[in-house]
Amino acid sequence: MSKKNVLFIVGSLRKESFNSTVAKYVEEVLEKDADVEYLDYSKLPYLNQDSEFPTPEEVLKVREKVSSADGIWIFSPEYNFQIPGALKNLLDWLSRPLKPFAFQDPTAISNKKITISGAAGSSKAEGVRKQLSELLKFIRAEVVYGEGTGIELSGEAFQTNKLVLSDENKSELQKQSKEFLEKLN
Repeated sequence: MSKKNVLFIVGSLRKESFNSTVAKYVEEVLEKDADVEYLDYSKLPYLNQDSEFPTPEEVLKVREKVSSADGIWIFSPEYNFQIPGALKNLLDWLSRPLKPFAFQDPTAISNKKITISGAAGSSKAEGVRKQLSELLKFIRAEVVYGEGTGIELSGEAFQTNKLVLSDENKSELQKQSKEFLEKLN
């Protein structure tokens, strides 16, 4: 069996985000079965239909990365129990038609197998995981592993800016990884 190409999208643009820590752990879990690449979407313009066509170069780059991936894993914090703005902007761009007014044609994200994880405070990113699951289904992606894995950040994590995954967190992420890989085959 050949290695799968998995694209990681981290919903926080902060360099040392807690969700980047989760992604790095999952990358280690997947390393035997998948080649992992992180999507840089930090330079995407805001979606504006006035400038949608011709499609901005940054949008074309992101769409190409998404299109060539076998699967996508989103790791996201929640901001006020919502999807972070930069991540929502990315998903909006990915949901848009590739050709003007071709709304019924496939998009860059159509039929992509996507799984979700989130690290946040006591909510375990429940709000963003639920919203992402609903949004991804609406934009015709295939959500794997339901609303995904939620990880609760301790007060100490916020003070030290370090997330230490518990054995329970690791076990759940390993289970999610296994199911996700099975769906990619």
